[in-house]
Amino acid sequence: MTQPSSSPSPVEPSIDLSNPGPAITPNEPAPSYVKLAMRNMVKKGGQSLVHFGLTVVGLLALLVGLAYLTR
Repeated sequence: MTQPSSSPSPVEPSIDLSNPGPAITPNEPAPSYVKLAMRNMVKKGGQSLVHFGLTVVGLLALLVGLAYLTR
């Protein structure tokens, strides 16, 4: 019995190519995912700050709630 030789392909994150930024010469490596994420975060600054704020408030509420329950 033979098993299929094709392995599932990893899911690649989608990258917004509508504004690729400066042209990349063949000698330069492609920008890293971190660099692309930072560029996208700067482009959507307000939304990123709101999400960061909500995350901080949620984590603080979780920690305070756990501290209250375990006192």
